[in-house]
Amino acid sequence: MTRLAVIDHGAGNLVSIQRALEVVGGRPRIAEGPNGLNGADAVVLPGVGATGAAMDRLQRQGLVEPLRTWDGPLLGICVGMQLLFDASDEDGGACLGLVPGSVRAIKGLPLPHMGWNDVWTSDDPIFDGIAPGALFTFVHSYAAIPDDPGIVTATSDHGGEFAAAIRDRSYIGLQFHPERSGAAGLRVLDNFVTEVRRAA
Repeated sequence: MTRLAVIDHGAGNLVSIQRALEVVGGRPRIAEGPNGLNGADAVVLPGVGATGAAMDRLQRQGLVEPLRTWDGPLLGICVGMQLLFDASDEDGGACLGLVPGSVRAIKGLPLPHMGWNDVWTSDDPIFDGIAPGALFTFVHSYAAIPDDPGIVTATSDHGGEFAAAIRDRSYIGLQFHPERSGAAGLRVLDNFVTEVRRAA
C-alpha cells in the first residue's frame, strides 16, 4: 500500500480526502507534526480556508521546515496548492516557497468561485483518462500565478483564466477539490497514487 502523510493544518476536509485516497488504494494517515512524515511515500497538503491561518498552524506544528525540505512527491489541493508558492495576497504573508510565484485574487464574480467548472487539462500523467473540459469542484477566491507558466498543467476560468493545476519537479498542485469531484476526481487521485507507487 502507498503510504501518504496527509497534513492537518486545520482545513476541516481531512475526512473526505482521507476516504477518497483509501478508495483509490492509498494508505493515508494524518500528520500533525514532523514525525508524521516518517516513512511516507508522499505528502498530501489539502485545504480549505486561508493561506495565512494555514501557515500559522504549520509553523506551530513544526511542519514548515520539514515540508520545505521534503524531496518526495507532494500533492497540494486548493489552499494546499497555494501554499506551495512564495507568497499570497490573501494575507500578505509568505507561503512555503517551494514553487516560484505568487497567489492573487481571481477576477470573477461572485466570490468565492464555488461549484463545478470546466477544467482544460493537458497530457500530464495526473490527468490520464480525463478528457479536456471535464468538470471539477472549486471553492476559492485566490489562485496561483507561477513565475514559469510552463508548469501549468490545467486551466479553468472565472472572470479570466487561472491555473487549475501545476507540476514543478515532484510538486503537483490542484486548485480544485478532487475528493469532491466524483469519478473524475477519484481518477486524478488514483493517477497520483499510481505515480507515487511506481516511484517508490
